[in-house]
Amino acid sequence: MKGLVLAGGSGTRLRPITYTGAKQLVPVANRPVLFYVIDNLVDAGITDIGIIISPETGHEVRSALGDGSRWNASLTYILQDKPRGLAHAVLVAKDYLGDAPFCMFLGDNLIGTKIRAAKEAFLATPTYEASVMLKEVPNPSSFGVAELDAQGHIARLVEKPKEPRSRLALVGIYFFRPSVFEAISEIRPSARGELEITDTLSRILEKGGTVHWDAVTSWWLDTGKKDDLLLANDTVLDAWLEHDVRGAVDGESTLSGRVRIEPGAVVQRSRIRGPVVIGANARIVDSRIGPFTSIGDGVSVVRSGVDHSVIMENAHVEDIARLEDSLLGRRVRVQPGATRAGALALLVGDDCVVELARTP
Repeated sequence: MKGLVLAGGSGTRLRPITYTGAKQLVPVANRPVLFYVIDNLVDAGITDIGIIISPETGHEVRSALGDGSRWNASLTYILQDKPRGLAHAVLVAKDYLGDAPFCMFLGDNLIGTKIRAAKEAFLATPTYEASVMLKEVPNPSSFGVAELDAQGHIARLVEKPKEPRSRLALVGIYFFRPSVFEAISEIRPSARGELEITDTLSRILEKGGTVHWDAVTSWWLDTGKKDDLLLANDTVLDAWLEHDVRGAVDGESTLSGRVRIEPGAVVQRSRIRGPVVIGANARIVDSRIGPFTSIGDGVSVVRSGVDHSVIMENAHVEDIARLEDSLLGRRVRVQPGATRAGALALLVGDDCVVELARTP
């Protein structure tokens, strides 16, 4: 079985962070979301993996993943010139996939479930033309939704229904056999101009094919928005972080809970309350960090308090009493200005959000 990871798209929901980087490479617990996707595929024994990339961010994805050797995998990069739908991405990868069954995995999704069992069940049952993973969600109108018949089999799939008849959402992990290409050839673009994977699955059903499904009982997180990304960071830190201190922590600092401090990091006269990860060569001085915070490589936090936040590489926070629920991009600086008392001085780019304390 081959893997197909979608790592293209424009990432509009995470702007301005994604103006200068791929949304799939935004870090969760100091690792790009995309790395967790590759982890899951390789854990399932899928090591021949195609990566769908876009012209805008493809170079960054290539640089981050390399040839796949760090996972003992082989990666092939496939360019999709425009985001024309998930089914279009499958068509773009047709030559690479050939006659092999494959697992398609959206590159900005995080899931607490390993896919090995679903993969083995699919391969063991030749009558399954496709298989999907479903999760019950409170807001099904935001997702592709599966409707079941009286026997519990998938009867219909609808993309973002206005009046959903089911709460079972497609989580962005799909298994297909080569017959999917025929189904895609028989659908037309949707109202938004895309070849939808839900229409593809529906076409398989219309032709009498079987679309199997597996329930996701663990957490599943879409990392497309700031609050979603912070929730993903919370969840991964809580579920997977192990205490591991490799940086330098002075005698005046205290660590509580699970804290990972990477080599080259320095913690001085500070209090770290886990779960927290502090990246390589970061500098934490006279500060309070955590819980549920990821500090990236080369970040500097001085005389500040930071909790429930993600701070990306080489950012600088100084003399900020309390920073929380925040996502700071690479090389961002947050510090007091030289303005008159009570005034603000801001340098803010397109699509940024500035949230200030309400005055009494």
